[in-house]
Amino acid sequence: MGSISRDEYVGSIDQGTTSTRFLIFNTAGEPVASHQMGFKNIHPNSGWHEQDPYELLQTVETCIEKATEQFRSRGHDPGTVRAVGLTNQRETLVLWDRTTGEPLHNAVVWPDTRTAHLVRELKAREGAGRLQDLCGLPLSTYPSSVKLLWLLRNIDAVREAYDDGRLAFGTVDTWLIYKLNSRRVYVTDATNASRTMFMNLRTREYDDELLSFFGVDRSKMSLPEIVPSSHPTAFGALARGPLAGVPITGCLGDQSAALVGQRGFSPGQAKNTYGTGCFLLYNVGSEPVISKSGLLATVAYDFGEPVYALEGSIAVAGSGVTFLLNNLGLIESSKAIDEVALSVPDNGGVYFVTAFSGLFAPYWIDDAKGTVFGITAHTQKGHIARATLEATCHQTAAILDAMAADSGHALELLAVDGGLSNSDLCMQTQADLCGIPVDRPAMRETTALGAAYAAGRAVGIEVLGDSGMTRFEPKMDAAKRERMRGDWARAVDMSRGWVRE
Repeated sequence: MGSISRDEYVGSIDQGTTSTRFLIFNTAGEPVASHQMGFKNIHPNSGWHEQDPYELLQTVETCIEKATEQFRSRGHDPGTVRAVGLTNQRETLVLWDRTTGEPLHNAVVWPDTRTAHLVRELKAREGAGRLQDLCGLPLSTYPSSVKLLWLLRNIDAVREAYDDGRLAFGTVDTWLIYKLNSRRVYVTDATNASRTMFMNLRTREYDDELLSFFGVDRSKMSLPEIVPSSHPTAFGALARGPLAGVPITGCLGDQSAALVGQRGFSPGQAKNTYGTGCFLLYNVGSEPVISKSGLLATVAYDFGEPVYALEGSIAVAGSGVTFLLNNLGLIESSKAIDEVALSVPDNGGVYFVTAFSGLFAPYWIDDAKGTVFGITAHTQKGHIARATLEATCHQTAAILDAMAADSGHALELLAVDGGLSNSDLCMQTQADLCGIPVDRPAMRETTALGAAYAAGRAVGIEVLGDSGMTRFEPKMDAAKRERMRGDWARAVDMSRGWVRE
């Protein structure tokens, strides 16, 4: 019905780790207006990472306002925006008081590692070995569940709310939907719920065995209703601002949204998003595959019937470039990374294991710290810049190997998106170290596009255009590839054991 009209639009809220954006897409999947805002990331102690829940909400509302102004100034009528989708950083935990709607603490953000000691304690608990089969995730500092336990133990306001039965639990999607509506809409979608460790992957409902493992009493804490990722009424509607009354009809965790935006609808398709961290999703179809190789099993999307994915996550991708810029001053701007890296012909024997929060898949080493190997008097800043880009590419290649082992099928092509995918050198390095072609779409806003697709789908509007591609073919010979990957594996091994309680 809607796909014929050029005059219908879908909005997309993209609430990420470092910034919030709102984009308005036409039915060809092209952004016609957008606004982006950063916000404060709070690091009260080493390894701690927090955000102000109200600041997240405020940036969403401001971005909607500014992008809609831009939309109007370009001659469009805001009344033609038929639906809004939401995509969000996952695992980040917001706890609030059900009676007042006020947050009880800052949001604890997904890379936060304050729970490392708690994870070790939980791994020794009876029943720990069953968790991954039920929810798809191994115990790590990453899921929302362990963040909740830490807050219950350490924050009086949280504990009191729990004891009084007024504690509301939510990931960022739930918090935003709750606050953007005029009525109390308290929901999450299956892609976000599958990152909490409370949801059974197969039933897509909260699981009593999982909740009791973490010691959570459902009579004392509210959990949001789990609904499909695309739905005409489940998420309510915007209550305020220039798009007041427009229904929210799509919701996907950011990595799932990127897979949808890349049109990864068939089993065997994969995408890698190079954002703050790096997230590789591999569509495995209608049955979950529980990894034997250190990957996560997750809901890719649920458009009425769930589709599952294997996922590998790398904690440091774009944030490694930001580190060179802000902490070391080795580059003038993030965009200058290629220029500095290309000032030398190769890495000069330098390997940078970017374990700022330990190492994620497929290693799961939580006692590693960031370590640079191979520095000599010959080392230039260009070598360190190259080693930073290569670190992300090596970890991606290791994840692809694990996915091939789990699924029994080697990937033939990697679709990419996210900020760091703008680096031609990084994408060429990726193709070289994986030995397969890398495809980068002309339209990079795939995460926001995926949320717009989910929202449009619920109201009968098709929002996926055909984006042109740049292909990077592998150029490195196999012997050099093997040597570099062997050196990287050695560097990873040597970075272990630095953290001691």
